[in-house]
Amino acid sequence: MNRNKLIDLFIGNMSNCIIHKILEKAIEDENIRDHYNKELLESLNIAIRYREKINPNFKPLPEKDINYIRERIIRKVNAELKLRISKGYKNIDLKSVELIVDEMLSQTKVI
Repeated sequence: MNRNKLIDLFIGNMSNCIIHKILEKAIEDENIRDHYNKELLESLNIAIRYREKINPNFKPLPEKDINYIRERIIRKVNAELKLRISKGYKNIDLKSVELIVDEMLSQTKVI
């Protein structure tokens, strides 16, 4: 699989992971929180596998790739969360998106 496709798949899974992490914090119903947590973990595991294929041994990515990945994830997460807000979701903290993105990229050794 080519590198650009792997990066796109990584971005998609990381975005999904971050969306579920934010939604998990916004919801009070324990059953729904458990569902979001399962989705979060599944997306994170898939993203980690793609990350390993992009650059084995977790070597640092070039700065250009880091910036591209970070910005695409932030845009995707914000767009999806705004869509969810328009559908009636409450307590979604859009201000925490960049912080969580940086935390998750650090956890997957992108940053």
